[in-house]
Amino acid sequence: MSARDRCRTTILLLLLAPPLAVASGLPKNPVPAPPGAPGETVSPAHKYFTDVVLIDQHGEPKRLYSDLLKGKVVVVDAFYATCNGVCPLMTEKLAGLQSWLGDRLGKDVYLLSLTVDPETDTPEKLRQYAARVKARPGWFFLTGKKENVDWALYRLGQYVESKDDHTNILIMGNEATGLWKKVVGLAPPQDLVRSLDALLHDRG
Repeated sequence: MSARDRCRTTILLLLLAPPLAVASGLPKNPVPAPPGAPGETVSPAHKYFTDVVLIDQHGEPKRLYSDLLKGKVVVVDAFYATCNGVCPLMTEKLAGLQSWLGDRLGKDVYLLSLTVDPETDTPEKLRQYAARVKARPGWFFLTGKKENVDWALYRLGQYVESKDDHTNILIMGNEATGLWKKVVGLAPPQDLVRSLDALLHDRG
């Protein structure tokens, strides 16, 4: 691994590490399958995120790294469908990014809304939620087995023990270049656009 790759990997691990307040309550490790085929070179990001399996709003399985993150620019939001607090405001911000992206959504950028209440938020409920907010292809609403979802949230720095404790922080990342950011989700739209645009133009 080059010095540049080591540096970016270290930054990734520090950036996505959960706050100390929740680090003591670690999620159950679902023991995801080892990434990569025998003899295949596995990237540090692949080893870190793993290919724990989630389920999207259409009932399709999605591997965290290989299907949702690898080579992509992503915006990650933690939410739950029955939330009446900050979640609708955060979803509105993502809808604004969807409008700004236009046909680049699902090509240049993917939006990932990951539930913190997987036992309630079934794929069907998330499909209905996605329809209400007029989500287009490229915006995934993700659930799955609780241990899998908790693991994915933990690796993305978004794990909380209680669903009501989830943050209003968006995780923005360019997996290909290793650049990741934490952005306040309730920031003015122009600030969110500026942060995302910087990721799109990052060349590592």
